[in-house]
Amino acid sequence: MIALFILIIHSIETLAYSVRLSGARVKLLASALSLFNVMVMVSRLANMMQQPFTGSLIDKAPKENTLEFVASQYRIIIGSATLGTIIGLLLLPTFIAIFSRAINHLAEERGSVPALLKKGFTVPYLKRAKKHIHLPRYSYLKDMNWRDIPIKLFCINMLITAIYTIGVLSALYAALLAPERATTAVMASGLINGVATILLIVFIDPKISILADDVINQKGSYVSLKSASIMMVTSRLLGTLLAQLLFIPGATYIAWFTQFIA
Repeated sequence: MIALFILIIHSIETLAYSVRLSGARVKLLASALSLFNVMVMVSRLANMMQQPFTGSLIDKAPKENTLEFVASQYRIIIGSATLGTIIGLLLLPTFIAIFSRAINHLAEERGSVPALLKKGFTVPYLKRAKKHIHLPRYSYLKDMNWRDIPIKLFCINMLITAIYTIGVLSALYAALLAPERATTAVMASGLINGVATILLIVFIDPKISILADDVINQKGSYVSLKSASIMMVTSRLLGTLLAQLLFIPGATYIAWFTQFIA
């Protein structure tokens, strides 16, 4: 159940990249960012809700081979983050079309998200949404120029995703490595995720927002924005794989660092 929770969270966060594409497509970027903030808020709230359940795995762990048991459980959770990102990637073209319509309806409802949700979950609108469901095709990628991908931004986003994915898990595992400083280690998870969020806001979001503005102001192409968005999703996917490698080293570092705090 925890793995399913994480899968849904990472699917939502991956699909959030489609909102800027939809906003540039219908030239309503401010409305798109409003919808983007709603999705981010839902994913952050869901992430906070799953943390106590993730921590309960330690409480229920057997007395023997505790570290191995918890590590195997947490690696399954990290794997579900990867699977959730893949699902979000596959649904990206579908949600670009759906969000384009949602942004237009949000403008019609004068920015009322509750009214948008009430209208969007009616039977007629759900039937219309079925028409937009399609998996990614090669034609969706053929116009992209992979040489324009900024490698530095790609690597930064991959590292930030890895840190965000393992922040809570490594902190909880660190509590097992340093039981005398367990509370300090657990509370460090908020600091780690906070730093990852700040890095995301400072280094990643402005770059994509500028590309979206350029499309609306006819200074840039939609293909460039689409290339950057797919690049970000791909680096996010690789970041969840990198998280598997950083999980134990991250926990060891947190356990070591807590001795300077406690």
